[in-house]
Amino acid sequence: MEQAMKNFFLFLSKNQTLNAAAKKWGLRFGANRFVSGETIDEAIAVVRQLNENGLTCTLDHLGEFVFSVEEANESADYCIKTLEAIHRSGVDCNLSLKMTSLGLDISRELCMTNMRRILDTAKQYGNIFVRIDMEDYAHNQVTMDILEELLHEYDNVGTVIQAYLYKAADDIEKLKDKKVNFRLVKGAYKESPEVAFPEKADTDENYKKIIRQHLLNGGYAAVATHDEQIIAYVKQLVEEHNIPRSQFEFQMLYGIRTQSQIDLAREGYKMRVYVPYGKDWYGYFMRRLAERPANVAFVLKGMFSK
Repeated sequence: MEQAMKNFFLFLSKNQTLNAAAKKWGLRFGANRFVSGETIDEAIAVVRQLNENGLTCTLDHLGEFVFSVEEANESADYCIKTLEAIHRSGVDCNLSLKMTSLGLDISRELCMTNMRRILDTAKQYGNIFVRIDMEDYAHNQVTMDILEELLHEYDNVGTVIQAYLYKAADDIEKLKDKKVNFRLVKGAYKESPEVAFPEKADTDENYKKIIRQHLLNGGYAAVATHDEQIIAYVKQLVEEHNIPRSQFEFQMLYGIRTQSQIDLAREGYKMRVYVPYGKDWYGYFMRRLAERPANVAFVLKGMFSK
């Protein structure tokens, strides 16, 4: 039942008709638990509050279904506005983005032009770090190729390694000399067993493997997880190998396990919160509902209590 529900919400996340309708609804039905707001000012206010609780952040202007050059350039403009807002407000925050929203499916050249615009702006404002979010497997290799090209020009860019992919360890090893800042995740897309581990237990084991691999390679690891066992594993690993806390951080999503985030920060670990914002929140919201039945129960409770 749980897997069927997950597949159902992942299917809904790609529905363009519902995505368009969601923009008219606004952040209703519990979406504001996971999305910080529709405007950059609302998002910055949330980031400032999280900073006051000892948490650092990464902001992401949500975007889905980009089909034109104009839409891609507009999305890049929002990324630049986000960087400007981070700089102007002085909050402790990075930027995350999806390259499909910058025109990757239209042309690689368009995407690269927008990426360079964004990274040049980030460098101008104190070399703010920019994270390229990893999307589905169809975009995986081109993302890794673009990252490798950008690393010849910029030192403030990294991406995401998904543990459920068989190629994860190879991707880390290929760039180990670059000491890339990788966000390490289990992976949230529905992928074929030809490219990804079909069993959760195998994904969990590979997740531990790539965390260990990347840290022992000397790379910076952003361990993005809400899994207590993984968090405990990382704590033990860094202690056993005398890995400094400056070489890694924990990451969690805005609105999920908030007290655990604060507790980790109080223990002296760097704890970064992924904070999404924007009117195009529908796809992100559906993926959060797909992850845990408890999220669906929260939303249903919110809907029927209004």
